Amino acid sequence: MAALSLREKLAVLSDAAKYDASCASSGAAKRDSLKSGGIGSTEGMGICHSYAPDGRCISLLKILLTNFCIYDCSYCINRSSSNVRRARFTIEEVVKLTMSFYRRNYIEGLFLSSGVVRSPDETMAEMVEIARRLRVEEKFGGYIHLKTIPEASAALVEAAGLHADRLSINVELPTDEGVKQLAPEKRPETIRLSMAKLREKIEEKAEPTVRTKRRQRFAPGGQSTQMIVGADATTDDGILSTSARLYGSYRLRRVYYSAFSPIPDSSSALPLRKPPLMREHRLYQADWLMRFYGFERREITAGRPDGMLDLAIDPKLAWALANRAFFPLDVNRAPREALLRVPGLGAKVVDRMLATRRHRRLRLEDVGRLCQSVAKVRPFIVAEGWSPGAALDGERLREKLVKSCEQLSLF
Repeated sequence: MAALSLREKLAVLSDAAKYDASCASSGAAKRDSLKSGGIGSTEGMGICHSYAPDGRCISLLKILLTNFCIYDCSYCINRSSSNVRRARFTIEEVVKLTMSFYRRNYIEGLFLSSGVVRSPDETMAEMVEIARRLRVEEKFGGYIHLKTIPEASAALVEAAGLHADRLSINVELPTDEGVKQLAPEKRPETIRLSMAKLREKIEEKAEPTVRTKRRQRFAPGGQSTQMIVGADATTDDGILSTSARLYGSYRLRRVYYSAFSPIPDSSSALPLRKPPLMREHRLYQADWLMRFYGFERREITAGRPDGMLDLAIDPKLAWALANRAFFPLDVNRAPREALLRVPGLGAKVVDRMLATRRHRRLRLEDVGRLCQSVAKVRPFIVAEGWSPGAALDGERLREKLVKSCEQLSLF
């Protein structure tokens, strides 16, 4: 078989990396300002966007070191029994690509994951060496996110944390039973132990040393994890329950949900189904409500007996419609934690409302200027000169709200 060129490897391994959830938007189409006469260029392959804790959007080169893998996980397109096209970067090629893209201002960082070849330690050692060369030899100051391998030695994971901004270890699936069934070569207890050790190391390095009184640099972006959604029968309630435990036990920066969407492949052991992208979206919204809006997991999923989120409306609106006795809330008197439960009001909007009402009473028009959709907010609030009246108890309120939130056609 003819050796692949660097560009062919990039095409294969950037496409294979799209199943690793790490970003909020996909790469743009390729544009070359030198040919079009415009300004600014993008590279079509391997570029994605992630967000820093301060809200900055960071363009990343998102690739696998290799999509060869010794494991045969049923849900993974890169499993050993899959017939996908294979490729493998050398250490030098990843360093060269990263620096080349960075110098052209295509990217601000690198997201690197990999299939496991020969052994977890050997694969992890190559990923660590890439990060080391970028930091030490190339003096690369950009963002680096490494997907670490649970079975790799603690020394290698520690070395990775010295050079990477963020480390992540995949829990794979929401339940141990799911992992044992669909990824029998992986051990859930090993994954949890690795995540616990990584948390301990991050906390240890965060403490200032006695000698220098300085904190050592070690994965300052913390750790995250990813779980596959839809490959097994776990309900949304079960998934969110697992996420809550993960956040509490390992102090994760983020749990990423990845919709199970297999590519047609005769070697697949799982049935093909429509990709549950809306389910993934609703899980992210519910996760956000638990982390930043004071919602409990049981509150979010209590509205349906099957433990699943409503795909037609967002979780906050679903909760509000199921708990109408909580409303309407007076925007001039209600506390912050209560206002955060109003559909359509985000944390920034609520904070602006609290700041404004110190000086004057808020009217419905004032709320409309602050939020994106006053139609969604209106039935759940009382403002100066405004009361929803019987609208909150209307039988068709859900239908009206869904229609008011629909995206209108631009053409």
